[in-house]
Amino acid sequence: MEFDLSQASLQWRDRLQTFFDKEVLPRHRGWAMEVAARGEASFMPELQRKARAGGLWNLALPELAEGEPGTRLSNLDYAPLAEIMGRLFWAPEVFNCQAPDVPNMIALQNCASDEQSAAGCILCLRGRRVRPSA
Repeated sequence: MEFDLSQASLQWRDRLQTFFDKEVLPRHRGWAMEVAARGEASFMPELQRKARAGGLWNLALPELAEGEPGTRLSNLDYAPLAEIMGRLFWAPEVFNCQAPDVPNMIALQNCASDEQSAAGCILCLRGRRVRPSA
């Protein structure tokens, strides 16, 4: 099978790699220190705003509806981006691509009622954590 990256995938990979190298990787030591001291990194919301403003938000959701923020990349185009983000276990959160939220968003998109989807999916798409309730 041929798995050459598409031109779009190469462009997305280059954009993400540039952002990762400039904004994410240099903060790894600070992230570790802040999480150890306070349980969270104070700069995460700012990094998320920058990623979203740069169009690097909700990269793993190919079936977004009109008006929902994200790239609508296919799984094949998303794979090299996941490889970059996977270099730091906290990096996917910068781009709202962290587990278990992405699988939860996909489940909401495909299986939830309109009411459930409106309540949960919209919050996840905006980067707020939503956990299933009984």
